[in-house]
Amino acid sequence: MNGASATGLLVHELVEAAGQASPDRVAVWSRGAEHTYRALEHRVRRLANHLRRLGVGPGVPVGVHLPRSFDLIACVLGVLRAGGVYVPLDPGYPRERLAFMARDAGLRAVLSLSSLPPIETSATHVVVAVDRIDEEATAMGEGSNSGVSERDLAYILYTSGSSGRPKGVEVEHRALSNFLHSMALEPGLERHDLMAAVTTLCFDIAALELFLPLTRGARILLVDDDTARDAQRLRALLEAHDVTVMQATPATWRMLLGTGWRGSSNLKVLCGGEPLTRELATRLMDCGSSLWNLYGPTETTIWSTVHRVERGEGRVPVGRPIAGTRVHVVDEHARPVRPGALGELVIGGVGVARGYRNQPLRTASCFTPDAFGRGEGERLYWTGDIARVRDDGRLEVVGRTDHQVKVRGFRIELEEVETVLLSVPKVERAVVVTREDEASERRLVAYVVAEKGTSPTVSELREAASRLLPVYMLPSTYVFLEMLPLTPNAKIDRAALPSPRPFRTDPGTAFVAPRTATEVALARIWSEVLCVQPVGVQDPFLALGGHSLSAARIIARIASAYGVPMDLRAFLRVSTVAEQAAWLDARTDDPMAVDRPIPRAARRRRRSNNPSNQ
Repeated sequence: MNGASATGLLVHELVEAAGQASPDRVAVWSRGAEHTYRALEHRVRRLANHLRRLGVGPGVPVGVHLPRSFDLIACVLGVLRAGGVYVPLDPGYPRERLAFMARDAGLRAVLSLSSLPPIETSATHVVVAVDRIDEEATAMGEGSNSGVSERDLAYILYTSGSSGRPKGVEVEHRALSNFLHSMALEPGLERHDLMAAVTTLCFDIAALELFLPLTRGARILLVDDDTARDAQRLRALLEAHDVTVMQATPATWRMLLGTGWRGSSNLKVLCGGEPLTRELATRLMDCGSSLWNLYGPTETTIWSTVHRVERGEGRVPVGRPIAGTRVHVVDEHARPVRPGALGELVIGGVGVARGYRNQPLRTASCFTPDAFGRGEGERLYWTGDIARVRDDGRLEVVGRTDHQVKVRGFRIELEEVETVLLSVPKVERAVVVTREDEASERRLVAYVVAEKGTSPTVSELREAASRLLPVYMLPSTYVFLEMLPLTPNAKIDRAALPSPRPFRTDPGTAFVAPRTATEVALARIWSEVLCVQPVGVQDPFLALGGHSLSAARIIARIASAYGVPMDLRAFLRVSTVAEQAAWLDARTDDPMAVDRPIPRAARRRRRSNNPSNQ
């Protein structure tokens, strides 16, 4: 195989060919509307023509700064059709982070919406409001040959970096095409499939959800941002459509299972981004026709190994390498270890990225010549993951050699979070680790030592961190210490850091006790889910370390106790116990009845009396 697809076509060429074969077939279902392959081709061609007029061609980066919509897919394909390199820019990221990414990538243009605030940076780039492009003016130029080759870049994706700034991973077309070709074979995807796409474009696994169906003539159910974060709405959407394939992280699958979702007999379940526990695997195997565990770092193009999970005990393996990929487990001298022994996992083959944007030293330290003699110019990527090869030849990943972690599927360099916290006035030292909550979900915990004579508050730290870090990188809990524990050689002893006590850690926040029965019940639910006590009725949800998954658990507990539905948007609008109690009392017949179950008939009556939860 030459490193591209089995046909030698690149991803945008494969999508174009699928559209030519079935132009009137539905390609994308998004926000209640169906879009055919013909409509997708029409939009992609005009966007590509417009970008070419701006000088976009092979190797030229273009930012994609859009919410999840049909236009998002068309824009990514339009960049590739023009020959350019797409760079995901999530509108929800902090402005300073987006500005850095735009400067570092050297963007020629940014595709956005007229309603979105511009990315403020000193770099020169053209902002294209895709909702205002003159379609007539871009109708000419029907050719699709951009001159791009398989060794040109397809995308630059920014991940967390230990230096305190994101790292831009440069991925070539041949790596992306090889990946899609292998995924089409195993786990497999056919023309009749409908794949639910739930992942942000800034997470590299989104490429599978957006490209694989369209290269196979299949269909995408594109889940909008709000629904993807709201367990109840996501469950309703999945149950309303005959979804046959869905990829998600363990955290998202747990969020769905928490709503009572039971899947369907024709659903292929793909799970990756974090370790898949045997307990979760057993539950997911009852929700579909098959369960697949996937593993791979961004630097080796999305997924590098695949495993069909069977029932059993013990650690769930990540399986065997995909097509065009080689894996090695080596010791500290880069020598292969015997089967069953632990070592560092290194990956070679077509999927290895070109390197990190504008970071030659880091690239040289992580990407090395292939020491196993697989061909001139071939390289290996050192993952930092500790792994073993089992007797049956399948790979197990058991930990990390550094301070990189996965939280809710997102890769996080703990040093980047620590660097941001250390830049906050009043902070002398800061260490960030991961802990598991009562639902076995990982969360970030920050341990902070304040400068003498100062008393920073959680609110100050959270506000400062949120200006530079995306939401998934924000610590959910802050613990203030007089000093950090040290090892005998004066290094921070992370193993000796105390477990976060389930108590309020921000003395600067005034505590207001529950005053009504509804507030008492809600405060108890919040306390149990967030592992914080006591919970005051004026404490903001986010300030107590809440996130979308813990919100989903609270929503499920409220629905179970009261029979009143609440979606994530409503939850975040009433984000204190006091506000939620008032909201709930307005929708129940007896606001004092907080501890006793509500009969099904009463629940139905309440829903009929309150048709809207907005």
